[in-house]
Parts: sequence; structure tokens; C-alpha cells
Amino acid sequence: MISLVKYKLVFASPGLGYLFAASIIGRLPIGMSGLSILLLVQGASESFATGGAATGCFVAGLALVAPVLGRIIDRYGPWVVLITSAVLFPAWLVALVAAVSAETSLLTVALCAAAAGACFPPITVCVRTFLRQHFGDDPLLTTAYSLDSVLIETIFIVGPMLVALFVAVASPRFAIWFAAACGFIGVFLFLRSGAMREWRIEARTRGTLLGPLAQRRFGALIVIVVCYAIAFGLTELGATAYANEAGRPALAGVFLGLMSAGSAFGGLAYGSAHWHAPLLRQFSATLAIMGVGLLVLAAPWSQLVFSLLCIFAGVVMAPALIIQSMIVAKTAKPEHTTEAFTWSSSALLGGVGLGMGFGGVLVETWHSPASFAAAGAAALLAAIGAIWLSRR
Repeated sequence: MISLVKYKLVFASPGLGYLFAASIIGRLPIGMSGLSILLLVQGASESFATGGAATGCFVAGLALVAPVLGRIIDRYGPWVVLITSAVLFPAWLVALVAAVSAETSLLTVALCAAAAGACFPPITVCVRTFLRQHFGDDPLLTTAYSLDSVLIETIFIVGPMLVALFVAVASPRFAIWFAAACGFIGVFLFLRSGAMREWRIEARTRGTLLGPLAQRRFGALIVIVVCYAIAFGLTELGATAYANEAGRPALAGVFLGLMSAGSAFGGLAYGSAHWHAPLLRQFSATLAIMGVGLLVLAAPWSQLVFSLLCIFAGVVMAPALIIQSMIVAKTAKPEHTTEAFTWSSSALLGGVGLGMGFGGVLVETWHSPASFAAAGAAALLAAIGAIWLSRR
């Protein structure tokens, strides 16, 4: 059952409604960029391996640079970083489309994709840092993170649907241009939020080059996140390949959207309930269920049954991300909060990039079932890692 009482209390906080609404526009490229780059490059090269590699470069660029941006935000605030990324992110996406259209080398395309990822506006980590500052140890922090995860899942529903629409009506390059425009406009709408004026720069204690990674538990958590994020990348590649094998490539966005719909439902249910089990025990359980759900997708189902199974496979994805955010918030020191969230996001996105790159090779050789089987195995391995961490 889903109760909206706790969500109403979150929205009762002044300025949070506008903050969440503005962040949706700025974060819409999250749900569009990877899939549209994959389809654009795959259509030009006629190779899923090449398309997966280009998307992996985009995600790798984001993952490598984000912790640096997080450290800058922790020390000086988010405004300069967000405004700079609002300009550079769309510029590099336009350069990527131009490089693919001009049939330049794969290296040039990969560099443009990596640069676009490196300049991606870090709105998500800013939202999560602000929520921790705003709610502190209030139990509503879990609900706020649940709401944020559900909004991201909504983006992953709308984003692939929009990509599917652009592919069906025009081409993937129009989806990339639209994502670029959303990234530019969304940042400035986000910065206009009155809630952002409450942002505070935490006093620093003892400096360390490693930042939050100096904490061993946090480092172990990052490894677990990479592991189950690989499952996400393999799943996205597998769904795209399944749609292509069925002769209807535009269905890739539909399958991923249905998975995100199930994830959004699971996130709402998790955020409205009261949980007493330790976070790491919840984490291991959700990852194990996720692994089983992804393994089921590897079987030879009809398109209708596959669509329904996508919904069920996604139910625990948002709860896993919510629990991850709570563990990060409770583990990292206040002065490392944004950087800690960027490390977890980088681990997540880096794992997705690895999964998509590896999935491209699997699909080229053994088709889509191999990608889903590998995704299930990666999630189960992450569950084992969470069990190990909880016992320590």
C-alpha cells in the first residue's frame, strides 16, 4: 500500500515543490542522452558494440569528472559549476551530432561524447545534498529521497518515451538536441529556486586528498554500487537489442519506460512505509530480488509477456537507489556530502557505462538473453557484497 501522508509533509516545506519541479526539466537529459547517443551511433555505424562504446564514453566522462565538481561545490557552492555546465553540456552534444553526421572517426565521436558527459549539470547531487542539509536526521529525509528517486524514475519513463517518439517521427539527433535544450533551460530554472538560497557551505575539519573515500565503509559501498550499476547498463542494452531483434527498435524506449514505471511504484511504496530492518540488510534484499527479476528476462518470452516482466523487474530498482542514498548520507561527513554523492553517482554511472560496453559485445555474439543473464548475475553479486558489508 502507498500512503501519501509523508509526501505531503515533504511538500509542505517552503520552496521544495518548485525545486523538484525545476529539477525535472534539468534532469530530463538523464533519461534521454544515453539511449539517444546509442541509437544515433548504432544507426550510423550499424553496430551495437560501437553504439554501446560511444554511450559508455559519455557515461565515463560524467563519472570521472563528477567527484571533482562535487568537491568544488562542497567548498564554494553550486552556482558557478551549474552555470558553466549549462553552457558546455549542450555545446558538446551539438558537436557530437555534427561529428556523427560528418562521418568522422570513432575517436572524435567518443571524445565528444565523453566531453558532453563530463559537462553534465550535477543537479541530482545538489538536490540530495540540499535535502540532507534541510531535513538533517528527520525521518522525512527517507521520504524526501524516495520522492527524488521516484522523480528520477519518472524521468526514465518520460525520457525513453520521448526518444522513441523522436526516433519514430524524425531521428535520434532530434532527441539529442532536445536533451541539450532541457539541460540549458533546466539549470537556470533550478537556480531560481528560493530553496537554493538556503544552501550552506559546511565548515571543514581535517582535509584529506581522498575525501569521503578515506572512510573504508564508504569505499566498500562504492564497489557494491559499481557492481549493481553494471546490471543497469546490461539491462538497457539488452532491452534495446531485444526490440531490435523483434524488428521494432522504437520499442526499446517503451520497455525501459515500463521498467521505470515499476521502479517508480516501488519507490513510492518504500518511501511511504516504516522500515525497521538495518539499511544494509534492506540493500542486500532488494539487490537479490533485482537479480532474480533480471534473470527471468533472459528467457524467450513474447513481446507482451516481456513488457509485463519489465514492470516487475523494475519494482525494486528505485528502493535500491533510495537505500544507497540513505547509506551515503549517514556515512559521509557533512563537509564531504556533495562529493560523496558524486562518488556514488559516478560509481553508478560508471557501472552503467561498463555494462553497456560489455553488453554490446554480448549482444553481438549471443543476442539479448546473454545481456539479461549477465545483468542478473551482477545484481546477485552486489547483493552478496551488501551482505558481507553488513556483517562487518
